[in-house]
Amino acid sequence: MTRVFSGVKPTGNLTLGNYLGAMRRWAAVDQHQADALFCVVDLHALTVEHDPARVRRLSRQAASLLLATGLDPELCTVFVQSHVDEHARLSYLLECVATDGEMRRMIQYREKAARERQRGGSVRLSLLTYPVLMAADILAYGTDEVPVGDDQAQHVELARDLAVRFNRRYGYTFVVPRATHPTVATRVMNLQDPASKMGKSEDVGPGIVYLLDEPDVVRKKVLRAVTDSGREVVYDREARPGLANLLEILAACTGGNPSELSGVYESYGALKKDTAEAVVEVLRPVQERHKALCADPGYVEEVLRDGAERARAMARPTVDAAYRAIGLLPASADIEVTAQG
Repeated sequence: MTRVFSGVKPTGNLTLGNYLGAMRRWAAVDQHQADALFCVVDLHALTVEHDPARVRRLSRQAASLLLATGLDPELCTVFVQSHVDEHARLSYLLECVATDGEMRRMIQYREKAARERQRGGSVRLSLLTYPVLMAADILAYGTDEVPVGDDQAQHVELARDLAVRFNRRYGYTFVVPRATHPTVATRVMNLQDPASKMGKSEDVGPGIVYLLDEPDVVRKKVLRAVTDSGREVVYDREARPGLANLLEILAACTGGNPSELSGVYESYGALKKDTAEAVVEVLRPVQERHKALCADPGYVEEVLRDGAERARAMARPTVDAAYRAIGLLPASADIEVTAQG
C-alpha cells in the first residue's frame, strides 16, 4: 500500500484554507487509500519567535481538529512530531548531506530572511535548516507520496534530492518520495487580499476564516469579502480574483464547479450570502466533533500516545539503517543484539 505523510504546523489557528485545501481530503480519501501518517509538526513551530504555552495549546488544538475532521486512528496514524525522536535523529544526518546553497535558495527562507533584515534583525538558524527537518519527516517513514500545495513543492523536491544523494553515496536507504497536488481548492485566498493565501502563521484579521470561528463570525467575514470592479458575476482568476476566490470556496463546499456557479448569480451579494452559509455548514460538523473531543482530553492523549508508538516503530528501522550506512558506530546494545542474533 502506498504510504502518505502529511503534517500541520501549530504556529496559528487552523483555517478554512487548511481544511478545504488538505485536511478534508486526508479524511475522505488518503486514510482509506493509503498507509497514511498525519503529524502535528511542532518542532517546525520553533523556527520563529514563539510563546511556549501557545505552541503547546495550538499543538493540542491541531491534534483535536485532525480527529474532528474525520481522521480515524483505526485507519491512520495521528501523532506529534516531537514525540518521535527519529525526526531529529535523521534531520542531522540529512544536514550532513545537504548544502548551504540549497538551503539559502529555499523561497520561504529567502522571503522571511529579507523581511527580517529590513527590520534590522536576523532569523534563527533553524529557519534555514528546517527544510531538512521536513525532509527527515518524509524520508523516515519510507513515504511514497506527500500531498502538498504549490508553495510546499520545493521542499518535497529537496527531500527527493537528499534521498537520491544519500542513496548514491552510502547505499540504498530511502524511498524517493513524490509530491501530489490535490485539484480542488488547493489555495484558498485571503478574503480581504485575494492575491495572498489564507495563512495561519502571521496573518490576522477579517480575511481569514478559522475552523473554530462562530457561525456569525464566519458570515461577517465572508459578507465583507473584497470583490472586484464591475457587476457581472464571472469566474476569472486573473481579472476577478476576489470573485474567483468566493466561487472556488463555494464550489469546494458544495461540490460544484466555479465556472458553472458563476452563471447562477446576478449579484455579488447573493453569491456572498450563499458562500457564507455553505462555509458555516461545512464547518458545523467539524466544530461539533471538536467540542466533543475537548470534553474527553484523555481520548486525544491516548490517540497521540498510540500514534507515536506506531510511528516510532515505522521510522526506527530506516533511521537506524541510515546511521549505519553513513558510518556511525552502532550502540553497544545493538552490537550485542547483532552478535547474539
